[in-house]
Amino acid sequence: MKLNLLSCDVDRPDRRAIAKCIAEISSGIDDALSRELTDILLEGDPVDIEMKDKNSSSAFRALRKLSIDYEIVE
Repeated sequence: MKLNLLSCDVDRPDRRAIAKCIAEISSGIDDALSRELTDILLEGDPVDIEMKDKNSSSAFRALRKLSIDYEIVE
């Protein structure tokens, strides 16, 4: 399943928590790439990731908890 991470609407985002979440829910993304994607997301640009299909409800819950807006691409 593909996700488009659109933005993070929080005053002081927790970069480590966001990077960890991206690394855990996505397939093929290591810690270094997740930190880079986090920086891109927090600068205001959307990020596309391929999500692991198992535990998708917990992944969506984690994104909402971090105040990350997303859309399901497919």
